[in-house]
Amino acid sequence: MKSEVQVILCFAAIFAVSCKKAGDHATPRQPKVYSIEQFYKTTNVGAVEFNAEESALLVHSNVSGIFNGYELPVNGDSARALTSSSSESIFMIGYVPGSPGYLYSADKGGNENDHIYLQVPGEEVRDLTPGEKVKAGFLQWARDRKSLFYTSNERDPRYFDVYEMDITTWKPKLFYQNDLGYNIGSVSEDKNFLSLTESITTSNSNIHLVNLNSGKTTNITPHEGDQANQALFFGKEGKYLFLLSDQDSEFQYLLSYDLVTGEKTPVYKPNWDVMYAYESESGKYRVVGVNEDGKTAIHIFQQPENTELKNLDLGSLSINNVFFSKSDGKMAFGAGSSSSPTNIFVHEFAENKTTQLTRNLSPEVDPANLVDASVIRFKSYDGLEIPCIQWIPKQAHEGNKVPALVFVHGGPGGQTRQSYSSLIQYLVNQGYLVLGINNRGSSGYGKTFFKMDDRKHGDADLRDCIAAKSYLASLPEVDTNKIGIIGGSYGGYMVMAALTFAPDAFEVGVNIFGVTNWLRTLKSIPPYWESFRKALYDEMGDPYSADSVRLFNISPLFHAARVTKPLMVLQGANDPRVLQVESDEIVEAVRKNKVPVEYVLFPDEGHGFLKKENEIKGYGQVGVFLDQYLKKEQVKN
Repeated sequence: MKSEVQVILCFAAIFAVSCKKAGDHATPRQPKVYSIEQFYKTTNVGAVEFNAEESALLVHSNVSGIFNGYELPVNGDSARALTSSSSESIFMIGYVPGSPGYLYSADKGGNENDHIYLQVPGEEVRDLTPGEKVKAGFLQWARDRKSLFYTSNERDPRYFDVYEMDITTWKPKLFYQNDLGYNIGSVSEDKNFLSLTESITTSNSNIHLVNLNSGKTTNITPHEGDQANQALFFGKEGKYLFLLSDQDSEFQYLLSYDLVTGEKTPVYKPNWDVMYAYESESGKYRVVGVNEDGKTAIHIFQQPENTELKNLDLGSLSINNVFFSKSDGKMAFGAGSSSSPTNIFVHEFAENKTTQLTRNLSPEVDPANLVDASVIRFKSYDGLEIPCIQWIPKQAHEGNKVPALVFVHGGPGGQTRQSYSSLIQYLVNQGYLVLGINNRGSSGYGKTFFKMDDRKHGDADLRDCIAAKSYLASLPEVDTNKIGIIGGSYGGYMVMAALTFAPDAFEVGVNIFGVTNWLRTLKSIPPYWESFRKALYDEMGDPYSADSVRLFNISPLFHAARVTKPLMVLQGANDPRVLQVESDEIVEAVRKNKVPVEYVLFPDEGHGFLKKENEIKGYGQVGVFLDQYLKKEQVKN
């Protein structure tokens, strides 16, 4: 399901068909209004693993303003800082077995050339995967934990090979040379097998199994037509490879592949996409994550009985991710909602006790003033139902109509989800109704819906966004003259497409590092995207072929003279996916139209902003821009 392409550009009559009726929300009231600084005092935390004593968790957090590593005690005590970076975001990988050290990943200024670093307390940090243009990623620990596997494009910038590194010498050796250029899956516990995923198109892929003893590579998913397959993990007992497939189904489901007989058996098949699955270190528990209408539903099965554990009672919170201690006596998980940032919890099975370890919402924001999202569906220009996530301001009602924004996710093939966003809650708190559209081509709603935008970008998907405006205009609490569009990455492209090809549809546009010249973007993708270059070209068009005519026609840069509405652009200077020149040129071109254009460039960011000070600056200016040109309030000096 477009899993590879999602990482590239990672954000008629109309009526509503919804979980709640349009306009049906809590009794309108004026909430307390907070500043952008107050919203971004919310903390993002990700937990990685338990320490050997199972007394603490290794986590990364942006509480300092940038991501750093911390150790978080499970008894509820305060976290202890492990790193103190002030320039590069640090994401923890794991503890080094039998050592006080730990591993983490970091790039340079958002350039996405990630390296693996070793930090031992009291010693200098060591770059284990050096090289200015090298991109490396941790894959997994060996079963005996005496070595680790990682991927790197050091040998060939286009392809990721697998290396094994002994944790006593920290010297790597080539484990598998990836001349096929496929996407690396995982290594079996006995080191006899390696899984690979071949991307043919964004909706069509194969899984190849490498026998590392014989050197033979076998396609284990031969098929006709479009079928998306993805290798996941090898079972702990060494008998099965687990994989995702949408064979004979609209949705991806979990299967097992018998390494001896080659038999494939469905393991878990819901009526939504299975997003991922993995096992605890001992194999006692299997975790399955399901994408249920833009919300992650976690299912935990105890093996070998395959019995599902009862859900923890967390009220309105949804569990987003889970991992277990080595003894399987404790389980850590993150849980949140559309109105609550993810917090870290630990559950102790013996005592049946759950402890919340973090309180990540800004202490200056009262959760009573936040808005719960609802799932709505409207019919687009051709009658197709379009699923959306909608946030309605508490102060909105028919007697107090509010401006609205169509919020377009990245991709192509991404999804707006029911998760917490400080930016969205800030905009809603300021009095903007936000509609997160999942236009045709979005993930999570079946493979037929997923393929509906192929070779139709800037057309069918744009018309869905315009239909979303008509839906918003039908709501009694929306000011029909004050509807704008905002989005990042591919969503930023949709913003520019709307302002260019439908210049009267929206009053303003906010483009966050969006593509404006498809010919250049498709020609300048980083070399390490080679494994899915063909799949991307199949969906978008090949810039080196006759497709270049269509790509020219759907690129806003070449038609910028049509833009008549105020525009704001945000860009990271180190973005390797959407180059800075994309934003530079569209800003210069639109300014020639004598319309208001604001441009915010961050010299130390890439494709997505990670530093709080930059988020506060950029998104705060978005609020000022919208107040001036959408709300049309007088700007205070």
